[in-house]
Amino acid sequence: MLKDITLGQYYQTDSIIHRLDPRVKLATTLAFIISLFVFDNVAGYAIAAIFLVIVIKLSKVPFKFMVKGMKAIVFLILLTVICNLLLTPGEPLVTLWKLTITKEGLRIAALMTVRLSFLIIGSSIMTLTTTPNQLTDAMEKMMSPLKKIKVPVHEIAMMMSIALRFIPILLEETDKIMKAQIARGADFESGNVIKKAKSMVPLLVPLFISAFRRANDLAMAMEARCYRGGDKRTKMKPLHYERRDYIAYAIVVCYLAAGVAAGRIVGIL
Repeated sequence: MLKDITLGQYYQTDSIIHRLDPRVKLATTLAFIISLFVFDNVAGYAIAAIFLVIVIKLSKVPFKFMVKGMKAIVFLILLTVICNLLLTPGEPLVTLWKLTITKEGLRIAALMTVRLSFLIIGSSIMTLTTTPNQLTDAMEKMMSPLKKIKVPVHEIAMMMSIALRFIPILLEETDKIMKAQIARGADFESGNVIKKAKSMVPLLVPLFISAFRRANDLAMAMEARCYRGGDKRTKMKPLHYERRDYIAYAIVVCYLAAGVAAGRIVGIL
């Protein structure tokens, strides 16, 4: 299960999405996430699905790799679906004892399932096609206007990038600890949900120790190399826009316009 989480991993290949400026990918991901919450009908989500399929095809990342990352949030999706089905008031469809499934609840549950699935896949595409260093530079560039009001932009971007980079490392470390404890007779599979949650508690202490050790090693390595972030820091690969980046921005604008137009047409009909 832990190996199924793809957030924070980088998939090495040569594609047009990999070659895009990281600022384009970050802005596109934010626009895509916002559009998922703006669209509230089938037409809008159909446009989002087509856009997502095209991006996945262009990224050359296997679709099975994308779907594998969905396994980690199946429980969250099921919980969201159940809550919307049973707690949303409206026209009753099915009544079981004191539980009522409504027409509105069924619609919202379906939309939330699609919304969460698209959100995870869209975010995964950005992290799978962008290295942590590129993400750091992109966030720092995009948040640079905040420097005028004394916001530590570089430090924030660096922390977010390191946190994202540590996700697959900590998951791998957790998997190793689980295998070591299973070899000593620990049981993480049997029992109900509460028992399984209690059995995970012994993992936390060695995991926190390992995380603090890695963080300390990283801090010492950066200090030993006299790392100083900010305006005076030079970059090996400075960011600059190319023709394909402007084309990508135009495509994103067209996608947003198509989604809004499709929603209005459906609303009129």
